[in-house]
Amino acid sequence: MLAFKARPYTLKFRFEAGTSRGVLTEKHGWFIRLTDPDDPARTGLGECSLIPGLSPDPVQELSELIAQLSAHGLDVDQFTSLHAARFPALAFAVETALASLEKQGSMCLFPSAFTEGQKGIPINGLIWMGDIATMKARINEKIAGGFTTIKLKVGALNFEDELALIAEIRKHYGPEQITLRLDANGAFRADEALEKLKRLSDYHIHSIEQPIKAGQIELMAELCRQSPVPIALDEELTGQPDEEMFNLLDAIRPHYIILKPSLLGGLRKSALWIAAAERLGIGWWVTSALESNLGLNAIAQWTATLHNNMPQGLGTGQLYHNNIPSPLYIRDASLWYDSGLGWKLPEL
Repeated sequence: MLAFKARPYTLKFRFEAGTSRGVLTEKHGWFIRLTDPDDPARTGLGECSLIPGLSPDPVQELSELIAQLSAHGLDVDQFTSLHAARFPALAFAVETALASLEKQGSMCLFPSAFTEGQKGIPINGLIWMGDIATMKARINEKIAGGFTTIKLKVGALNFEDELALIAEIRKHYGPEQITLRLDANGAFRADEALEKLKRLSDYHIHSIEQPIKAGQIELMAELCRQSPVPIALDEELTGQPDEEMFNLLDAIRPHYIILKPSLLGGLRKSALWIAAAERLGIGWWVTSALESNLGLNAIAQWTATLHNNMPQGLGTGQLYHNNIPSPLYIRDASLWYDSGLGWKLPEL
């Protein structure tokens, strides 16, 4: 039994972060600490990060479970068997806190050339939804910063306006200069999705994440067969039991899958998705899910061990006014780790 402590926190966005589900200005979650009562030096930190409207964890039940664990401690085997599937964000927090505990509290969880500062992880530049002028300015800023892969959130604005923005990008930057990824977050109606994808294909789109809402397996499979734009599954993966992973991918046959450990239930679960995808020849990359630098650190270090050279979606550390100072920083469109920068970890 491990001692369990939790501290709620609220991250404050630097700007209104628009998605097809609405606008985010702050995000709530918990930092957790696990401690071995027989050896108090063995302690580890994790982050339970939630995205409103997207994280599957039932918030009220999650709060109650965290209170119970804080009062009685954590039995890892019991938690894994009874709660991990229902509370994937907490499962990710526990898994990464255990990795930290095994390292005597170190935040260097998965040593590699990345944690030694010798190699960065290429990342895409994420463009949040906003009015067209704001999005143009953000795109120009990313390109000026050296990003060659840009990811646009689409689906909240008028489609014709979004199409015009993409056309404007392509007028100045060809596909050999800028790779364009799109993320619809399920915003397209099933009866209009294929036509929209056909129109988007004129602009050499690398991929589009989750064009229609999750759970429409036959429709999504048909879209993947017909779409001239490669489709990536994101929300479709959430909540799937281990034994259904391969079957789901085999039924839909997407071009890519997007791995968000906080939504999927941790790094082990994400690794199972990768194994299933690779059996079917499906590509993949890893994306953080608005974690603070604490959660991002664990995801980035794990990603660095996978040797996937595609640009990953790990650039969220600059989103917040009150993020945790850490060794993570962005340089030349890559995420880097400088152990000399040190941590200012939350107290629990």
